Amino acid sequence: MRFTRAEWSDLEAIGDLYDALCEHLCAHGNGPGWRKGVYPTVEDARAGIEDGALYVLKEHGAVVGAMTLRHRPEAGYAKVRWLTEDDYDHIYVIYTLAVHPDFLKRGMGAMLLEQAERLARAEGCRSLRLDVARGNVPAENLYRKCGFQCVGTADLGYAAYGLPWFNLYEKVLK
Repeated sequence: MRFTRAEWSDLEAIGDLYDALCEHLCAHGNGPGWRKGVYPTVEDARAGIEDGALYVLKEHGAVVGAMTLRHRPEAGYAKVRWLTEDDYDHIYVIYTLAVHPDFLKRGMGAMLLEQAERLARAEGCRSLRLDVARGNVPAENLYRKCGFQCVGTADLGYAAYGLPWFNLYEKVLK
């Protein structure tokens, strides 16, 4: 496995990963509420590459997982009390953690979270934060297993997409 910042040459493969995962989720219980052509899309991947914030996990050169790491929170993050107090220069927020359906239940999600933690520690970050649509039990189980703690529930402004509530998680980096 190779973890690296996404490059322009990865764009099509990331878009394909997003589409395959959305199709899989729609067929097997869509906890995150992702929809092919709506979110996540190749345009989201393009924005992540432009920002230098999109990372990929590759096996034998094929993109099997992806996530975005930013020092910017969702506006709704201000609605909960976090475990750490700091500005977002010292906190990474994980967005759009995605694993290709052919690689689900093989530890790829945990591997992506481990890599996010490694990068955050290398930059001197105090914590990692993320949100998950309420009811996305597999994702919440993964986050708890990897040491994240639920700090509250908030409306992040996605009710029009059928996602009124999100559980917010944080992992403190000691």
